[in-house]
Amino acid sequence: MTEKIILLNDGRSQTPAIPATLEAPTGSLRDRLDRPLHDLRISITDRCNFRCVYCMPKEVFDKDYQYLPHNALLTFEEITRLARLFIEHGVEKIRLTGGEPLLRKNVERLVEMLAGLRTASGKPLDITLTTNGSLLARKAQSLKDAGLKRVTVSLDALDDAVFKRMNDVDFAVADVLHGIEVAHQAGLGPVKVNTVVKRGMNEQEVLPLARHFKGSPVILRFIEFMDVGSSNGWNMRDVVPSAEVVRMIGAEMPLAPIDPNYTGETAERWRYTDGGGEIGVISSVTQAFCKDCSRARLSTEGKLYTCLFASRGHDLRALLREGRSEAEISAAVGALWRVRSDRYSELRTINTDGLVQGARRKVEMSYIGG
Repeated sequence: MTEKIILLNDGRSQTPAIPATLEAPTGSLRDRLDRPLHDLRISITDRCNFRCVYCMPKEVFDKDYQYLPHNALLTFEEITRLARLFIEHGVEKIRLTGGEPLLRKNVERLVEMLAGLRTASGKPLDITLTTNGSLLARKAQSLKDAGLKRVTVSLDALDDAVFKRMNDVDFAVADVLHGIEVAHQAGLGPVKVNTVVKRGMNEQEVLPLARHFKGSPVILRFIEFMDVGSSNGWNMRDVVPSAEVVRMIGAEMPLAPIDPNYTGETAERWRYTDGGGEIGVISSVTQAFCKDCSRARLSTEGKLYTCLFASRGHDLRALLREGRSEAEISAAVGALWRVRSDRYSELRTINTDGLVQGARRKVEMSYIGG
């Protein structure tokens, strides 16, 4: 039997030190590379009902896999308390992720609690959610009513056989497409659709997906297969570069580049020259965007990660449950971000076998969100 090695509950995480001087937040926190703290991604469950081959492969996440017990997860009140502290440091956008976040019971209540917060400048918080779409049709309206702004849906193929092979649970494309339509009608738009492209598995789906969503309100984005975590068997040979995707689509449906919506946006944007909308490509392997990264990630059990490719987190839940004051926790978060220097994707070196040179174990995407 092959040994399963997976880093989810990070044993090397440490409880952050409380600084001797408790600096009050200024609303403009920056790291060593002068990158602001602007986005917070919060994983609210480590569970998912899909077994996508690039995220939660069935060989690891099988029926015997032990998920986090419920009492290990941050409560909605704890999430909201931490979110408020991050907002005081400059966060204006929160994305709820998983696992599959719609599996978390009463998720609408959490959305409602977060929607009551305001940014440092007094504006409503931008609250979004990433989902596989399986439960979206039944949840879309209640999420909108609770204060959710937009959703991003993962969809890796239009062909049913390919999609089922990738999600590995026999879930049909039609059900995800229905969820997207219901979300659009509920006002959770513009809906974005994310497609992870893996060579030898679904690169033939690029054009059908582009054709399907062209001229619709949906914004389609193609993501390079990334070496997140340690369980997805990543190899550079499986990566379809974004430049190849753009060429493929542009040869049939001409494209022109357009400016990003904001500094630090992960997707490079392209518009159809005939006015048929836009697509995006996310190129964290071939065109790293670390220099503009403004995202922090909070894991399901309250550990702060300053990079998607991190190996170690910082246990904020421990500070909460030790009864630390908000001033103390806020100062600890500020101190952690100020020393941040992560730029994994810029430093990644690939050897002749297509593997990362000197690869280290990293936390799984299903634990800290994408």
